[in-house]
Amino acid sequence: MSPTPEPTASPSPSPTASPSATPVGNTQVPKDGEIGRIATGLQDALGPIAEQRSLSSIGAVVSSDLINQAIILILVGSLGILGWITLRFRDVKMGVAALVALLHDVIVVLGVFAILGTFFDVQIDGLFVTAMLTVIGFSVHDTIVVFDRVRENRVRHAGEPFAEVVNHSLLQTFGRSVTTSFTVVLTLTALLLFGGSATEEFVLALLIGIISGTYSSIFNASPLLVVWQEREDRQRGRISGPPTTRRASA
Repeated sequence: MSPTPEPTASPSPSPTASPSATPVGNTQVPKDGEIGRIATGLQDALGPIAEQRSLSSIGAVVSSDLINQAIILILVGSLGILGWITLRFRDVKMGVAALVALLHDVIVVLGVFAILGTFFDVQIDGLFVTAMLTVIGFSVHDTIVVFDRVRENRVRHAGEPFAEVVNHSLLQTFGRSVTTSFTVVLTLTALLLFGGSATEEFVLALLIGIISGTYSSIFNASPLLVVWQEREDRQRGRISGPPTTRRASA
């Protein structure tokens, strides 16, 4: 007789093995109704779930500090720019004209945001100060480009009226200024439309300031420089005119 084979013992399951382990990739996300039932079950088993909510706001003290900080930064930046342009071009008239155009751009941005805040409840924060300083830098950059060309053309077109020299300089730099500003405006418009709400006020301030800075360097700073220079020339003419007239009549 052939020996009867002994039955083989089946391996016992490991205590650490999970019989119904679900792969991570097959995890099912509960639906809205299931989430509500799960939350209700947790509250029944564990008691009410405490919620922690936070609310942040800018008080009067913080807002006044923000305004003071913005004013100080703008004043310091303006004085520094005035001193640098005066030393760079050795003409205080150019420094003052650039400063007037700069302050014009700042006032335009502040005025627009004051209107938006009154009618549309638009708020400003620390990024607004950064935007204002950026607008100041861009405005001065455009004005310096024009004034640098004015300085060159005063040598090239010596003998021509100062208004004609400035007009030549504006025509030579107009295309560059408009093209540069238009490129920046396109980028900022895209950010304003698709960049999200976190940076809306920042981008809007930049957009308004750059548009204002482009035309202020052409229509504010340059005409102011021409009027001031022509007034100085007339005053010098009046000072030297009377003695010459008396000698000629004698």
